Amino acid sequence: MRVAVLGAGIIGVTTAHELARAGAEVTLVERREGVALETSAGNAGVVAPGYVTPWAAPGMPSKVLRTLLAPTGPVVFRPNLDPALWRWIARWLGECAAERFRINKPRMQRLAFYSRERLRAARDELGIAYDRSEGYLQLFRTEKERALAEPALGLLRELGVPHRLVDPATCLDIEPGLAGAAARPVGGLHLPEDEAGDCAAFARALSHRFRQAGIATRFGTVVTSLTLEGGRITGLRLAGPDGPEILACDAVVVALGPESAALLAPLGIDVPIYPVKGYSITLPVRDDAAAPRAALMDEAYKVAITRLGDRVRVAGTAELGSRALTPRQKPVETLLKVVRDWFPRGVDTGTITPWVGARPMTPDGPPILGPTAVPGLFLNLGHGSTGWAMSLGSAKIVADLVTGARPEIDVAGLTIARYA
Repeated sequence: MRVAVLGAGIIGVTTAHELARAGAEVTLVERREGVALETSAGNAGVVAPGYVTPWAAPGMPSKVLRTLLAPTGPVVFRPNLDPALWRWIARWLGECAAERFRINKPRMQRLAFYSRERLRAARDELGIAYDRSEGYLQLFRTEKERALAEPALGLLRELGVPHRLVDPATCLDIEPGLAGAAARPVGGLHLPEDEAGDCAAFARALSHRFRQAGIATRFGTVVTSLTLEGGRITGLRLAGPDGPEILACDAVVVALGPESAALLAPLGIDVPIYPVKGYSITLPVRDDAAAPRAALMDEAYKVAITRLGDRVRVAGTAELGSRALTPRQKPVETLLKVVRDWFPRGVDTGTITPWVGARPMTPDGPPILGPTAVPGLFLNLGHGSTGWAMSLGSAKIVADLVTGARPEIDVAGLTIARYA
């Protein structure tokens, strides 16, 4: 079976790997010159299934409205005249109702927990190193923030996720680098089984095994359209370094993130995804003893701080309404403020690598996996800010569906059928 996978972010790379493991003849097509060079390049790297949650949540619309005129913040809305933006917002508003949230969140978490199992299995099987660290500490700056965490604690208990509320002294035991902090936490929430790691490094390491697995790569190549015969996928029209060509295949998996919608629209397939921009900065460690050991979350600013070997990544901000991928200074300044508050001596804030990425988000939260109404055409897209946390599970599910195997978890609510 010849399968083309479109897009070489973490979703496309893991999907190509799983398809090859299932015996398919795989070609990975990517417009850039390598893997994980866009949305997967600079994310926070946190894999915390218990905290995977829809952006569409009760209270979120009012939070977005409060930040409408703010230059920066956890959520930034930049209105424009793009019809796709307003269609997405209309759907998103409907998903913010409490009853919809109670449906969507378990769907995402079911996939995230399965994906973490798959990540651990792949790590053990393949021996891939990706600057992994263990544990996740959520820091509270105020008593109000700690009180607002109570509903999340109830859900963690319900799911059986190991966790503990800790006092300020225990926060320092977990993360000794906080001893030099300019800020002081009133407490924290520690999840010892969660982890973090460099998503792009994992994708690159996995792609280095492609030749051995028989996976062909077509970098620097744009998919201009899909070809059909008798209503079924037969191949792709490509524009690459050697000019236009047609690549024949039996099935296609679209994992192009925000660009997926434009490719699928001519086939009458509406995928309700819209790019929500995220920011990060990566800084070198200056003093190991004063730097973080693992991953933390500043609850006030919704900013993650992650240790990645000899680097620290600081990531946050959800910006809706702007497609430009040029980093704005205000979000970068917020990220710098947060890392200076907690680890002022641990990192070199004079040497930063900024990143901004377009995270493909569905209005309800879960990604879109599996078959479409067009025979031979499959989707693996719409993971939003949790692509790394859901990648290995999504890849295995889609590979199973493409090759006719039965997925290992329930896929109800994870396919495009939920929008019918």
